[in-house]
Amino acid sequence: MSGNKIIKGVAVLGVAGLIVKLLGAVFRIPLQGMIGEEGMAYYGYAYPLYSFFLVVATAGIPVAISRLVSEKIALKNYAGAHKVFRVSSWLLLGIGTFAFCICFFGAELIAKYAIEDMGAVKPLKAIAPALIFVSVMSAFRGYFQGRQNMNPTALSEFAEQVVRVCTGLFLAYYFMDKSLESAAAGATFGATAGSIAGLVIIFLIYLGNKRAIRYNIKRHRRSAVKESSASIIKQILIIAIPITIGSSILPLINAADSMIVPRRLMSSGFSLEEARILWGQLSGYCATMAGLPQAVTQAVAVAMVPAIAAAFKLNDKKEVNESINLGMRASMIIGMPCAIGIMVLAEPILLLLFPKNPAGVANAAPTLMIMCVGVAFMAILQTTTGILQGIDKQMLPVKNLAIGGVVKIVATYIFVGIPFINIKGASMGSIFVYAIAFFLNLRDVKRYTGVKIDNVQVFVKPIIVSALMGVSAFASYRLIYMVAESNTIATLGAIFVGVVVYGFLILATKTITKAEIGKLPKGDKMVKTLDKFIK
Repeated sequence: MSGNKIIKGVAVLGVAGLIVKLLGAVFRIPLQGMIGEEGMAYYGYAYPLYSFFLVVATAGIPVAISRLVSEKIALKNYAGAHKVFRVSSWLLLGIGTFAFCICFFGAELIAKYAIEDMGAVKPLKAIAPALIFVSVMSAFRGYFQGRQNMNPTALSEFAEQVVRVCTGLFLAYYFMDKSLESAAAGATFGATAGSIAGLVIIFLIYLGNKRAIRYNIKRHRRSAVKESSASIIKQILIIAIPITIGSSILPLINAADSMIVPRRLMSSGFSLEEARILWGQLSGYCATMAGLPQAVTQAVAVAMVPAIAAAFKLNDKKEVNESINLGMRASMIIGMPCAIGIMVLAEPILLLLFPKNPAGVANAAPTLMIMCVGVAFMAILQTTTGILQGIDKQMLPVKNLAIGGVVKIVATYIFVGIPFINIKGASMGSIFVYAIAFFLNLRDVKRYTGVKIDNVQVFVKPIIVSALMGVSAFASYRLIYMVAESNTIATLGAIFVGVVVYGFLILATKTITKAEIGKLPKGDKMVKTLDKFIK
């Protein structure tokens, strides 16, 4: 039963996450054209620090809400589940407000002493209010995820991103005549507008579900266990603090990159303007593309936590084992082809998205190719982290990621300082953090669950099939380009060929089965269509 919910949850959140990321990529194309690489550097300064504050405010508590709600619903304690939501909403509002104050009122100090570029002040202030609205919205998302209903999260994410893109582009265009810093600030304010829209949508969904929520509370009144607000806050913090610390590591590393990388580039002979351009390529071109697979694989981790938490609470070892294998396989099936596909078509894809700057694209493509190695590890790392969080071992991923993070910072410092490697050193460093953390996580998952990983089904098949897909996509691009002499046609054609080849191979090798596809939303219709081509 949990397997069905995991598959459906991954599908809903995965599609929504992919659309959100694609909209984000589309957003950057005209934005790049408007404000250029220097403006993108100002835009890029704000997001690592904003992401860090956002993680501090929201990363751990929604997971804690999801897990506690799932555990209480497994025991039919619907009243207790709803009280967790109410208490956590007020807690998140307070944390979000505190984070906003730091980001908004401390913008000048952060820009002056941390980033050493006062052009970051306006973007930081423009994006700061989003911390309040996203914090409250995450309480609603955690509650619905704990009920294993991923639709509200998906819809609010979609609304948030659409409004963010439209508002950000409009304001960037409107303030272009004033200054690049103002235009970048207008673009970052899109995140604030989007967070308001997302909160409104998920609140309306909550109101629509309120009658059913009250019915379940009333029906299972005898199963209710009274708990004080203080007790609930204590439970939330016990779960959330380690997760928040762990989730803060990557944004903190990215924030460290924004401080280390430009300085190391300048110390190795690059000018301030050249360092800004290279940083803009990394944050504007490469980070956007590398983030696309993570949007889908993150859905696996989110769906895993409540499913495994419920099975673990009921001591259902068989369900835990099956859910772990399914979740890890889903991550590999999704993440590996994305990483290899982007790697082999790095320059064509970037040129398709950013056609006005072929020189910058050519320089950024090798960096993106290196980054894709880390993306492959990141996909499965997210899932193993979700598994450990679901079995009440949330501190272990923190320790493992911290170890990888220390190695990454040292590696980045060394590699970026080598002139012929320069900005590519930041991508090389990222491989270390994801690979080290993943292998340590996998060791801990095996140790504390006793799970038997089907290595052939989980790892070997997805890697082989993805590699074959990559070869077919690369070869298709070259052949189509020779005939059409158009990067757009050749890139889209190669992507289409890669998708078709991969879809055929994962079914032919039984990397995924028709029965599993049938568990997806509208899966029965997809199976009927597939039966016409593959018996």
